[in-house]
Parts: sequence; C-alpha cells; structure tokens
Amino acid sequence: MKKLILSLLLAACAPVVLAQVEVKDAWIRATVPAAKSTGVFMELKSRQDAQLVEVRSSVAGVAEIHQMQMDGQMMKMHAVPSLELPAGQSVNLASGGYHVMLMDLKRQLKEGETVPVTLVIRKKGKNETIALDVPVKPLTYTPPKGQ
Repeated sequence: MKKLILSLLLAACAPVVLAQVEVKDAWIRATVPAAKSTGVFMELKSRQDAQLVEVRSSVAGVAEIHQMQMDGQMMKMHAVPSLELPAGQSVNLASGGYHVMLMDLKRQLKEGETVPVTLVIRKKGKNETIALDVPVKPLTYTPPKGQ
C-alpha cells in the first residue's frame, strides 16, 4: 500500500518535475479590429538542452515561431521550424528577434484579456507541453528589459 501511495504522489508531482522550462514575462500585443496577426513575446530558460518546436493558440488559425533578421538594409521575418533552448541560458522572444506570430486571428485581441497559448518543448526526443494564459498588453506597451 505504501508503494501505491508513493507512486501516486510521484505521478502527481511529475508535471512539476518534467516542466523544466521557465517562462517569464509572457505577453501578447493587442490588435486593432481588422488585424489578422500579432506577436507573442516572453523569456524562456530551460534547465537542460531543449527546443521550442511548436506553438498553439485557439485564437489563431496559425501559430509559428518566427525570426527577424537584417538582410542588407531590410528587416525580414520568416518562420523557423524550432528554436534552440540551451541549458541554463535565457532565450528572449522579443520584437526584432525570435518571437511567436499568431496569424489568421479569429477575433480582435484586447488589452486586459488573457489568451491561451501552448508551447511544445522537445527534450531528449520527447515532447512536453506548457499551457499558458498570456496577458494581452496595449499597442503602446513597453516590454521588460531584454524583450
């Protein structure tokens, strides 16, 4: 009986133990009524080497990991299949660099609401998900330093 109770306790704690990616300062830029896309920004820090391989949100038809890069004098944005999360290092998803794009929005995202966003993290060949409720900030929001 003690083994069963211990197994149940360990199983209940497993999500906390497995969730070795810390998410800080997540936010979404509010949209105007006709907008079809917006950005999601945050800081990620993994305890072990990992990759952000997918993002999902019920408010968007498409959610992608994007990168902004200078190409000569022009800033260009493109989707990337994944984002490396080196062990112990903070990775900022920020305007002008890596970030998440929510596209084909199903509705306007208004300041003050929260939006469900799911991150899919791959570690050692296995995927785990992190479910977030991300606050929507105003178009004029000044993000925390580093974002």
